[in-house]
Amino acid sequence: MGRGQAVFAAAAAVVMSWGMHRRARLGLAVSSPGADLGVTVVMCAGWGRVGVLAACRVVWVLDETDRRGFAYGTLPDHPEVGEEAFVVERDASDAVWLIITAFSRPNGFLPRLAGPAGRRAQTMMTTRYARVVRGTAGYREV
Repeated sequence: MGRGQAVFAAAAAVVMSWGMHRRARLGLAVSSPGADLGVTVVMCAGWGRVGVLAACRVVWVLDETDRRGFAYGTLPDHPEVGEEAFVVERDASDAVWLIITAFSRPNGFLPRLAGPAGRRAQTMMTTRYARVVRGTAGYREV
């Protein structure tokens, strides 16, 4: 994402405020403006009037000097069953990283039917998240 405390702070702020999700073009309804433990978020990803709702709850939050982030777990009507974590980390060389970790499996017939298309959608969202955080942190490709 870049280097230094300012980059770390900007990246962590956009991740912890749901800004990464909003700027990645997800519709959001959240029970709190920040990604705090126990917060419920309902996301809508779609095209035009067609969309998929995905409800999650924040299951852990990380707030350390050089690491900030959270993870959410899916709720029963989510198309997948699993968790996803978003952590911004500043290493010993002052480099700032966005680490996204996810594990899931389809939740029901339709998500199973989607097969590889569902995985492509997840990859697309991960790419969007990284672009948002890079842009917020002032990352410039050389």
